[in-house]
Amino acid sequence: MALSKSMGFVIQAIVPEFDEKNFVLNKIIGGVNMNSENKTARILEDVKVNIKIKLSALWVVLMMLYIYADIFYLYKPGQIETIIAGLLGPFPANQVSLLSASILLAIPAFMIFLSISLKPTLNRWINITFAILYTLVDILNILGEPWAFYIFYGLLETVITLLIIFTAWKWPRQDS
Repeated sequence: MALSKSMGFVIQAIVPEFDEKNFVLNKIIGGVNMNSENKTARILEDVKVNIKIKLSALWVVLMMLYIYADIFYLYKPGQIETIIAGLLGPFPANQVSLLSASILLAIPAFMIFLSISLKPTLNRWINITFAILYTLVDILNILGEPWAFYIFYGLLETVITLLIIFTAWKWPRQDS
């Protein structure tokens, strides 16, 4: 579909280099920009992202999902009363349960940094090991859970930990 003559005229007045034929062609071929002087295609660059950055980003996503799920969980009816009664989920809120929960949530936070800073072999195995552990934790958290939002978050968390396992497992090899 060609632009109307008046619309093309308005665009050319604003952008003198505008070429209606190339504009329509670009729309048809999906966004490849043609330079009107030398007719060379300019395609967006696809920069390869380092695997350490990918793993770190996946741990960031996992932490965000944990935080949001826990915040929304506080809005469940009766949850505030459970906290006031001194319970952390089904467990009494005491030194051991709070320290255990703190350690459980500190590990993914540290994995954000460790995924970037560790040497490849150790990095790969630590990512795989902790991602397997957290996949199990995520699955156990949603078993018997009747609230759809919590199941949704648990499934997303499981997908992210599986992506961490897959990404670390497929760590690129260097030729020796």
